[in-house]
Amino acid sequence: MLDRIGCGYLVLNRERKVVEWNAAAQTTLERQGEVADTASGLSVALRRLIANVPAHFLPGSLSWVVIRSNGDRPVILNENGFIAADGTSIVALLDRENRSGPNPQTLQKMFGLTSAETHLALRLAQGDAPLEIARSWRLSRTTIRSQLASLFAKTETKRQAELVALLGRISVLP
Repeated sequence: MLDRIGCGYLVLNRERKVVEWNAAAQTTLERQGEVADTASGLSVALRRLIANVPAHFLPGSLSWVVIRSNGDRPVILNENGFIAADGTSIVALLDRENRSGPNPQTLQKMFGLTSAETHLALRLAQGDAPLEIARSWRLSRTTIRSQLASLFAKTETKRQAELVALLGRISVLP
């Protein structure tokens, strides 16, 4: 599920070497321009990512690394309440630029959406505005509004923000 929402994790041993990871962590570090296809590559990539951040991963802790954008330094948050007896640490990577969205087939099955409604829902979930979508698809605003109204009815939502929030929650489903 963490991979579906774009949340990566790295498990570090006492020596701060990566011993376990998920695909989202690998993708996130590679998006930062690193070669991260082995445990040692991931360890190096993590050290480079956090090199200029005045925070440390405490033994037995849970730490969150929030990556703001390519040019900005990441933010690291430590959770001291989580203690692992063997001294391993878990580092969760949250890439704010990740645009994972709901599975189109899941949307169609859950709500009985047409292909056009599904594509519209996916674009809205990515943060695109209806007028933007109409222009890029060379459709009238009326057509997009009609599809949007149908989306609201089928998903039992009333506003675009409510629909986007629902789509965000559904994005964790296979």
